[in-house]
Amino acid sequence: MVKQFFNGVCMAMADSVPGVSGGTIAFILGFYDRFIGSINDLIYEKSDKRKAAFFYLVKMGIGWITGMIGAVLVLSSAFESHIYVVSSLFMGFILASIPLVLKEEKASFAENKRNIIFAVLGAAVVIGITLCNQTSFMTGVSLNALSLPMMIYVFVAGMIAISAMFLPGISGSTLLLIFGLYMPVITGVKELLHLNLTYFFGLSFFGIGVIAGALSVVKGIKICLDRYRSKTMYTIIGLMIGSFYAIIMGPTTLETPVSALSFQNFSFVSFAAGILLVVFLQLIGGKKRVVVEQMI
Repeated sequence: MVKQFFNGVCMAMADSVPGVSGGTIAFILGFYDRFIGSINDLIYEKSDKRKAAFFYLVKMGIGWITGMIGAVLVLSSAFESHIYVVSSLFMGFILASIPLVLKEEKASFAENKRNIIFAVLGAAVVIGITLCNQTSFMTGVSLNALSLPMMIYVFVAGMIAISAMFLPGISGSTLLLIFGLYMPVITGVKELLHLNLTYFFGLSFFGIGVIAGALSVVKGIKICLDRYRSKTMYTIIGLMIGSFYAIIMGPTTLETPVSALSFQNFSFVSFAAGILLVVFLQLIGGKKRVVVEQMI
């Protein structure tokens, strides 16, 4: 219970702010395949597998909800008031994560080195999405006053954002920034936690979109991991490399845009802390693998 709860908390912390996805955390901690497999089992498999997957995901879900509430109340404000510190932290996080993925999936990367083209495509996707941030046309959206077209828009945005959160390297929160919904969703959740029910209807549409996205994307990811693992892993590495650009440009996507991350505002202390955090998480993940192997 504690292990799954901790995993959920870590994923939520990453999912709550643009730059790093919960999928990256799952990969580093060594439970990404089981996480995707459990969602797939819950939706598509028979009753015995569904039961095991349900209890696994409930434990993780409790941790995710707890972590997300804490993140919304604390980290979201830090993202705006200390954007360069947070961005530098994530730069260190991603830089330290890439060698770990390469090490964990050494066989996949060695299988066919021509698949490096998928890494290039993955990086191009993230860079392209980030460039769209600069021309996002959705401003001033509020989830407590939505027209029918905006309800559909919020639903679709929820589907796409949660799909990204399942993939290591690309952040669903970054996509919400593109759609102009990052701060509206964060604000809506904050207000709902303070019992302002005027945001409930708008958040419900977003939540339904999230569920629909989760149901539709997981099967595809599972197939890619099982049948096209080498291509998938190269793509994931590309997504992670492209995230550097997304993080650098992150400050320009705030409600009140500021300058992009540069050497002048870069925090080397936070950067080092991000690297150390990944090392710490990897040690935890390694210990969990040893325990599982001993149990087997």
